[in-house]
Amino acid sequence: MHGDILLLSCYELGHAPAGIAWPAAFLRRAGFSPQVIDLATCELDEAAVREAQLVAISVPMHTALRLAVPVARRIRELNAAAHICFHGLYAQLNREWLLANVADSCLGGESEQALVALCEALARGESAPMPAAPLLARPDYPIPDGSGLAGGYAELLDNGHSVQAGFAEATRGCKYTCRHCPVTPVYNGRFFVVPVENVLQQVRKQVAGGARHITFGDPDFLNGPRHALRVAEALHAEFPQLTFDITAKVEHLLDHADLLPQLAECGCLFIVTAVESLSDHVLEILDKGHTRSDVERALAATRAAGIAMRPSLVAFTPWTTLDDYLELFEFAADNALVGAIEPVQFTIRLLLPPGSALLDHPEMAPHLRGLREEDFGHRWEHPDPYMDALHHEAVAVAEEGGDDATLFHALWSVARSAAGQPPPPMVVATPGPRLSESWYCCAEPSPGLLKIGEPSA
Repeated sequence: MHGDILLLSCYELGHAPAGIAWPAAFLRRAGFSPQVIDLATCELDEAAVREAQLVAISVPMHTALRLAVPVARRIRELNAAAHICFHGLYAQLNREWLLANVADSCLGGESEQALVALCEALARGESAPMPAAPLLARPDYPIPDGSGLAGGYAELLDNGHSVQAGFAEATRGCKYTCRHCPVTPVYNGRFFVVPVENVLQQVRKQVAGGARHITFGDPDFLNGPRHALRVAEALHAEFPQLTFDITAKVEHLLDHADLLPQLAECGCLFIVTAVESLSDHVLEILDKGHTRSDVERALAATRAAGIAMRPSLVAFTPWTTLDDYLELFEFAADNALVGAIEPVQFTIRLLLPPGSALLDHPEMAPHLRGLREEDFGHRWEHPDPYMDALHHEAVAVAEEGGDDATLFHALWSVARSAAGQPPPPMVVATPGPRLSESWYCCAEPSPGLLKIGEPSA
């Protein structure tokens, strides 16, 4: 079984898909020769599907899963005998529905070695192993292998210039258990360090291919702060002109504020941080570990270090009031964050996948309206129907497109109109480093967001 393994990705936020680059490396080390296809950049190879004994589909996020299901159904039409495996965070969260409808197996957690075992079993003509629980043993990591990917991924945009951006991971999983996060029900507070030399080799391959900036895709780069600093320092020593961005909790930006100047010196341009809300009530329910005041302090700390903060939001939750929503815009305008907070962030609605830690929270129960199996999420309604209507209106405005300042003004105007207030003043978007692909997570995707990663097949 060497030429009949097909690894598919549907969408990974515009960067080269680690969800198939890691499995490809594990499989090639074991002597297999998988073919990799990223459906966000090229068409499904139907001839390859017809020949495949195994098709493994990476679903690390909700949008990827929504896009993957029709692909899996097409695969079944083309090759009824193929074993279809879903793997990644959302395979584990939705394994019951997937196994009943489109998948032969589902793998979650540190699942690459289990995928190798699956390939070995199929090659011997044996029944495939079917682990039900997430796999959380630390593997011996090879270097992710993106050989065969077509390219054309996100770029760094900064000061009117663009450069090719690469993607690396220094850790996997997360030691925190924020209730709304899809990592929590799979990793349950576990995280795994990728050796520094492995990270350097990930980057070397991409720099050789033209990358001048690296996005670290760790759920939180500062889960292991000493490891994070070793990675950054080693990277800077070998590639002094290379820049990078990371994701980190507000809490970490405060607890490890002394590291921020060192990260800046090593080339850190910006940090994506899950602010989510400015309501302390909402933040407490989500178990974010920070307050509104902490957000202000973290913003000051990153700016003092010379690093831009790019907050992400969950703008609509069952507990978000209209005043809370308006405060997001006011905070952005007052703190020169227009543009640093991408307009789509003001439309994000809380996603509740199966297994979400929020489902058992007493504050959630009054708002739940049942599982929408075909959408892979539990329905919820706001106690004020107008907030749900406002969300739909905000999504429609965002999908009209436009530059950051124009969209921000349009969305803020919608919010102020809902409050019976006049339109806000126009504000200027503050230029700053960013990627060419909008970043969002923990969200119910609108049709427009699904089209971002819609495969051409």
